[in-house]
Amino acid sequence: MAFHTILVEQKNLTRWIYLNRPDHLNALSKSLMIELLEALQDAERDEHVRVVVISGKGRAFCAGADLKEILSDVEKKPDGQKGMLDSAEDTFTKLNHFPKPLLVALNGITAAGGLEITMTADIVIASEKAKIADAHANFGVIPGGGGAVRLPRKIGVNRAKYLLFTGDFISAQEMQQYGLVQKVVPAEELEAAVQEIADKISTKSPLVLREMKKLANDGQEQPLDIALKQEILALKNHLHSYDCQEGLSAFSEKRVPDFKGY
Repeated sequence: MAFHTILVEQKNLTRWIYLNRPDHLNALSKSLMIELLEALQDAERDEHVRVVVISGKGRAFCAGADLKEILSDVEKKPDGQKGMLDSAEDTFTKLNHFPKPLLVALNGITAAGGLEITMTADIVIASEKAKIADAHANFGVIPGGGGAVRLPRKIGVNRAKYLLFTGDFISAQEMQQYGLVQKVVPAEELEAAVQEIADKISTKSPLVLREMKKLANDGQEQPLDIALKQEILALKNHLHSYDCQEGLSAFSEKRVPDFKGY
C-alpha cells in the first residue's frame, strides 16, 4: 500500500504504524484517518502480525484533529461524501474493536484526538518527554472520539473532569500515576522498550490474546457475575483449541510451544 500520511513498518511479528504529518504535529486529517483505518484492517488480516504499535513521527504523537478540516466539515454543503468526522468515526470504531494487542508509543505531544487514540490501546508506553492533555475545551470543541466518556473510566471522574475542563497538559509521569500510562522511558529508548514488550507478547498464543482481550473489554461493561460466567464458558470452549493443547503438551514435554492461533 502507498501511504502519504502514515508510515508502516514490520519489525518481527509487530506492525508499527507511525502517524506521519510532523509539520502539523500529526494532526488527524481525513486522509490520515482513512489511511490509518486501511493499515489497521491490513494488520488485522495479516497472520504474520501478532501485535500492532501506533506511534508518531517528529515531536508529537498527535495534537488532535486538524481544526481546519473540522471547520470545513461544518461549512460545506451536504454532498453525499464522508467528511472528516465520518472518517474519524469509522477509524475509532476499528480501534475500539481491534482484536489483536494494540500498543501506543507516546513519543511527544499528545492531545485531544491523540489522547483518544491512546485510550483505545491495551498498553501505553511513553517517552519521558511526552506531554498529555485533552485540550478540546481550549478550542471550544467537545470530544468525539471517546474523550469525555473514556477518560473518566481510565483515570477517575474528578481527574478526568480537571483535564477536560482546564485543557491543561500534564507529564507522562503524572499520567502514569493516574494509570493510563504503564511505563515511562527515556526518549531515546522508547521504540526499543516498546519492541521488547511487543516481542514478548508475540510469543503467546494469538487465540489466547484475542480471547483475553475480549473478556477484559466486555467484562468492564457487564455485572461481575455475568462476566465471570462468560470467562468460564470461554475457558471450557478454549480447552478444545489447538493452541491450548499445544501449550499443555509443550509444558509436559518441556519445550517451547508453537502456537498457531486456532
